Amino acid sequence: MGNDILVLVEHHAGAVHDSAAELLGKARELAAATGGEALAVLLHDGSAASLASGLPADRVLSVEHEAFAHFLPEAYVLAMAGLMADRDPRLTLVANTTVGMDLAGSLSARTSAPLAAYCIGLEVEGDVVVATNQVFGGKLHAEVEMPGGIASVVAGAFPPAEGAGGATVESVGAPDGLGNLRMRFLARVEPETSDVDITAQDILISVGRGIGGDENIELAEDLAGALGGVVSASRPVADAGWLPKTRQVGKSGRKVKPKLYIACGISGAPEHLEGMRDADLIIAINTDENAPIFDVAHFGTTEDLFDVVPALTEALEAAASAA
Repeated sequence: MGNDILVLVEHHAGAVHDSAAELLGKARELAAATGGEALAVLLHDGSAASLASGLPADRVLSVEHEAFAHFLPEAYVLAMAGLMADRDPRLTLVANTTVGMDLAGSLSARTSAPLAAYCIGLEVEGDVVVATNQVFGGKLHAEVEMPGGIASVVAGAFPPAEGAGGATVESVGAPDGLGNLRMRFLARVEPETSDVDITAQDILISVGRGIGGDENIELAEDLAGALGGVVSASRPVADAGWLPKTRQVGKSGRKVKPKLYIACGISGAPEHLEGMRDADLIIAINTDENAPIFDVAHFGTTEDLFDVVPALTEALEAAASAA
């Protein structure tokens, strides 16, 4: 087994996924400990070749073939398995995204490499890699030791790599079999659009099951208007159709990092906390003093949101009028 750290770089429509910088930052740290290199893998059909030079890696392995015009699990497994056989890396890192989750299990089965899924921590200790993984939806953390293998990494687990790209780009031949795939790409269905992008907002007023019903969303909208923010939601609210899915914060929604995040009636399931815990300032309003949301909140109250939110809105509007 070698000492290099292999990283699959996800990209779409000419842009690299945010996960790439996080994975490559950790890969460089691990490679420094193993004495190897951080190797970025860019699978593309030629249209994304220009992305290679901007990746913060020691080296970029650029594999070009028309089969990589869109994500096809079968094609990606062939390519990654071939690279793992040729380069014999200590670790192969993929993001715990829909692409990564689709790929990691099949790649592990094909290569017989152990897989650490939902990974939030990675360290090299002598001859072993110690991986910390989320289990039971993040309710427990499991620490495992393995000689090497594959890790699918949860978004936000590691800080992004600092510095510019400039890595050496190495062209690698595509593996055999890409012309005889059993899968084929039919169409890409884009998610529904929204009037706002919650990931770009500085202030979010987020509502959970405690809001009671869609008729009460207006309370949060009034507060958001007074603060110059936008209303977002936890999964139960989006699932109920009270707000569109594009407003959902969490593991199955959007990851947000606003300057201010006010959680109204949100208990704080691990999946939701994963999407908002990096906000600069978190204020929680929940009558349950044992709600997990208070574990990440900077400030909080157990008063009823139906009392707090209107009072806060009124105070803000009065202050604005006085000014």
